[in-house]
Amino acid sequence: MWSMNQQENIEQQLWSYIDGISSNEEKMAVERLIATSVEWKNKYHELLDVHKLMSTVELEQPSMRFTKNVMEEIAKLHIAPAAKNYINKKIIWSIASFFILLIVGFLIYGFAQVDWNFQDDSKPLIDFSSFNYGKIFNNNLVNLFMMVNVLLGLVLLDRILANKRKRFQKPI
Repeated sequence: MWSMNQQENIEQQLWSYIDGISSNEEKMAVERLIATSVEWKNKYHELLDVHKLMSTVELEQPSMRFTKNVMEEIAKLHIAPAAKNYINKKIIWSIASFFILLIVGFLIYGFAQVDWNFQDDSKPLIDFSSFNYGKIFNNNLVNLFMMVNVLLGLVLLDRILANKRKRFQKPI
């Protein structure tokens, strides 16, 4: 008696053979098994009958009125608006400008730290081993820049939360 897994394997190989998608070696092996095994031969004829039956049956298509009815029902539903209608562009621009200002500020500060006097050819342009990171955050200009960015971030967060509060408040 064949197990369920073997039965599925037989059907899978026979369907590949019937559909013509198996390789030449697989075709020869299946033909040999069909000729020698009664189980394979019976299953092959059963699947071949199913295949012939499926190829002769015409698929029914719905009427044109059915399609029109479906489209009318879909038109009655409230469809979500496009994303550009409900996304506040000012918030997107604020976030983008915040990050651009942050990047530009750090680039300006980084370029200001470079020693542009080339005196020795063997010395690299930027010597990171002697770079004093403590000097970066002790500088009043950088601290001011960071405080302004934090302040802008908090203002942006306040605006976002205020807009959410307005949206979820129920009118009295």
